[in-house]
Amino acid sequence: MMKEKLIVLKEADLTNNCPECFAQDLRLTFYQKESYGKLFHRTTRNLSHEIQCRKCGSVIYPVQWTQDIDRTFEYYQKLVSPNRSSIRFTTLFYVLMLLLIVLAGAGTYMFIQGGFPG
Repeated sequence: MMKEKLIVLKEADLTNNCPECFAQDLRLTFYQKESYGKLFHRTTRNLSHEIQCRKCGSVIYPVQWTQDIDRTFEYYQKLVSPNRSSIRFTTLFYVLMLLLIVLAGAGTYMFIQGGFPG
């Protein structure tokens, strides 16, 4: 079973007004999705973001954004450099591959030598 995790790439404090409570205490966070399994770990290219007011705790969705928030978001979006998309195999994967190669080699050796009983 794959587990997914959002890794924080960049956080920035914004001085724009919150559309809900009009406080100037917003936080913009960019995330990148990573998947973890028993055989491999995958870093995806999927990026997500969230703007949250730290005073009232509300999440500011793009529908509620003002032009100032939109301009600030575009600026910080250009600064974010996501990690490369990659796949890293676990030790269990390498052990299973080695076991498979050894079994295939042993089977081939037994077939060539005529060592199969029967």
